[in-house]
Amino acid sequence: MQFKFRFIAAIGAMMLLQGCGEEFLNHPPLDAMTSGNFYKTNDEILAGTAPLYNIVWFDFNDKANMAFQEARAGNLNSNDRTAYIKHAVPSTDVGTLLPGYKSFYKIIAQSNNAYKAIKEAQGSTASAAVKAQGLGECRFMRATAYYYLVTNWGAVPIVYDNVAQLNTPPVRNRIDDVWKLVIQDYRFAAENLPATAVQGRLTKYSAEGMLARMYLMRSGLNQNGTRKQADLDSAKYYAESVITKSGLSLAPTYGELFESANNNASKNNPESLFSLQWMPVSSPWGVNNSFQAYFAYDANITGTGDGWGAAQGLSADLVKYFTENPADSLRRKAIAMFDTDVYPNIQKGNGGLKYNRPAALSAIKKYIIGSPADNGGLGGFMAANINSYMLRLAEVYLIYADAVLGNAATTADAKALEYFNAVRKRAGMPAKTSLTFEDIFRERRVETVFEGNSWNEVVRWYYFNPAKAIAYTAAQHKENYTMTYMAGSINPKKYTVTYSPAEYYPLTDATLYLPFPESEIVNAPSLKNEPVAFDFSKLVD
Repeated sequence: MQFKFRFIAAIGAMMLLQGCGEEFLNHPPLDAMTSGNFYKTNDEILAGTAPLYNIVWFDFNDKANMAFQEARAGNLNSNDRTAYIKHAVPSTDVGTLLPGYKSFYKIIAQSNNAYKAIKEAQGSTASAAVKAQGLGECRFMRATAYYYLVTNWGAVPIVYDNVAQLNTPPVRNRIDDVWKLVIQDYRFAAENLPATAVQGRLTKYSAEGMLARMYLMRSGLNQNGTRKQADLDSAKYYAESVITKSGLSLAPTYGELFESANNNASKNNPESLFSLQWMPVSSPWGVNNSFQAYFAYDANITGTGDGWGAAQGLSADLVKYFTENPADSLRRKAIAMFDTDVYPNIQKGNGGLKYNRPAALSAIKKYIIGSPADNGGLGGFMAANINSYMLRLAEVYLIYADAVLGNAATTADAKALEYFNAVRKRAGMPAKTSLTFEDIFRERRVETVFEGNSWNEVVRWYYFNPAKAIAYTAAQHKENYTMTYMAGSINPKKYTVTYSPAEYYPLTDATLYLPFPESEIVNAPSLKNEPVAFDFSKLVD
């Protein structure tokens, strides 16, 4: 409980830090915490960086995540996110596009502010270890925000000092420079974060796991159809370090990863390398996880006046995958509700939730945990007591396999198969004896769906093989459907799925990146200019 109490004690700091203006650079108010009056003790540093684990991520988690990552990647059926499903997002979207874009610069602003304040704190009595930890957390979070910016918008402005750059018109920096910054920041984090930390805090292995992901991602950039071997080697190196040295292990079952009891700010799952740490309270606004409010299909599930997800569900493309691969039922049931499924940990007082919705969509199950009564009394309106995974050990296993595969058509490398099949074994899936890129890509898609990285995976494929990435999206079924359990079928259960006329909305070169929000272009017309090189000499560690 110590970590939870520290977060709650930091709420005043959170509200100060959130008090940034709405200007493009999100510069701090003059009365915000500065090196002169904060960040001088161990507790102040930890309190000052606590907001980086939740409140600054709220606008991303609230609506943008599922639109940017899951709707665009072909995983979501949603009346509210049609433009993202169809790759036809208007720059005038102020409900999702604008707050989502701003959310990342809010994270960057607070990371920059805290980093500078820790370094410049006068009269500090904080230990060198805690200072290093705080600085590492800031650089880690800044890197993560830029990771999402570069995969969703491509060339974007690099903001490294909110005050120094305040009166300078923002310019877009080259994609390869943004990637260079991301990797530099994560490397700094890996060198400064501790090997172990208080529950939920970042460690060096959190940063190494992200480095494995980033090097694998960047390996195809500007390589003319191949992947850069040096980046693949780095991805393998960091993935292996995390797997063999972190002390983390896969959770015994997939479903338990998404139960509140195993994944909250007081008790993080031992598979978690990086999770957003949400509080089970609705005030102050922004420390709460609103995911369940939007995606629980019925208000009786949440018991808190929300639960607006009746028109949201699994995409037709994923329904096809699961109905054609019934052996993947353990993951499927933890990801999506099919007609007649039973969930004992939701509506416990009534003997469990029975999903009886014949002729309806498959509702989302992942991160749907039920009412406060189902979760030890914790939770509230738009405030489910569950963390959001940003990186899990299972993904690092799959990254290792992909890095080993590299530019080969297939691999039967023993270690790659061992790690890949460990993820499959937990899911109840048969082991494979050789791997292709498509095998690993599909496994990552299913394993981590709705965890905030699905679209980035499509971009990764596009980097080194745009034709295949476009063909992949062109084949995704995005039509409506209804499904009903076939009475009497067991092991496996079977379903009658009625699909509307097929709908396909492929990615194009022109729609790989989201448009900049119109209001940002109005405020900063310089965003329309061609990207320029970033001067890395301006950065000071």
